[in-house]
Amino acid sequence: MSAAAPYRWMHRVWYEGGRFGWFLLPLSGLYWLITSCRRLFFRCGLLKAHRISVPVIVVGNITAGGTGKTPTVIWLARELRARGFSPGIVSRGYGGKRSGSSKRVLVDSAADEVGDEPLVLARRSDCPVAVDANRVRAATMLADDGVDVIIADDGLQHYRLARDCEICILDGARGLGNRKLIPAGPLRELPSRLEHVDQLLTNGPLKVTEDLSVAEQNAVPFELLAADACRLNGSLKRPVERFSGSTVHAVAGIGNPTRFFDLLRELEIQVVEHPFVDHAALTADDLEFGDDFAVFMTEKDAVKLDRDVDDKFWYVPVELQMDPVLALPMIGQIESRLRHTSGETQS
Repeated sequence: MSAAAPYRWMHRVWYEGGRFGWFLLPLSGLYWLITSCRRLFFRCGLLKAHRISVPVIVVGNITAGGTGKTPTVIWLARELRARGFSPGIVSRGYGGKRSGSSKRVLVDSAADEVGDEPLVLARRSDCPVAVDANRVRAATMLADDGVDVIIADDGLQHYRLARDCEICILDGARGLGNRKLIPAGPLRELPSRLEHVDQLLTNGPLKVTEDLSVAEQNAVPFELLAADACRLNGSLKRPVERFSGSTVHAVAGIGNPTRFFDLLRELEIQVVEHPFVDHAALTADDLEFGDDFAVFMTEKDAVKLDRDVDDKFWYVPVELQMDPVLALPMIGQIESRLRHTSGETQS
């Protein structure tokens, strides 16, 4: 059995009605018991949520796998900067080395030290970024550095960090899958959790089913668009549509590799798929496929590789695009809440 076989089977169970997932239900029941007790302890004060000196926005999801959190955090940080805020970003730093203290992420940091997603955030957001398994400690450090709002990347279930606004993201095509908890389904929390977030976003139009909740029906959609392909060695950038009709190897070590492959196919690029596990520690040797076809990868994978490589290696950054009619009121509400919270903190 190949390493990808368990993933394919799990995907069928979670999203395609695959058989025999029922025997995982007892484990899902145990998962529900543990997570429910933990949330109860926070509500009752047995576990303490720590409030820092500046407002906190959490961007996360309730499903396992990628939904587009990183480009959403970049977009949100830019929107807040345009409105006069000085945001900072905190992340768990998956794929990096654990440390007993918070670590600032610089544009020239090593991905194996700080994690691939935080490095992309530092390079693309133009905001201070810190990584720490203890997000309260990381957020406190950035607040002491002078940021006036914290964006917590993938922190929806990290209840130790008190928050003023929650943004949850769903993959539009996958939705909540079979709506069961891990491991029988993709859910980290029950679907009812969506009723308590401040804003629900969907990466692509949400697939319409009979069991959609009101929160899901009112979700705001966005798209991830690719404009350019960039050589990994920095020697050239060109419009990605100019590869239309050509064949490329497509590499994706992200939560949902299929989304990257589909993005390229929508541009009429012929794709040879090479999915890797999320946060895979890739090397250039992993991307040699015995021919001269161009190798396309996500930006998250590119930051893990040495830039002293052949011209055939390219990465494709994506940008979040949202209908301004929907985006402007949402950002306006977030801005109003942040300024109100900041005023309460200062008074």
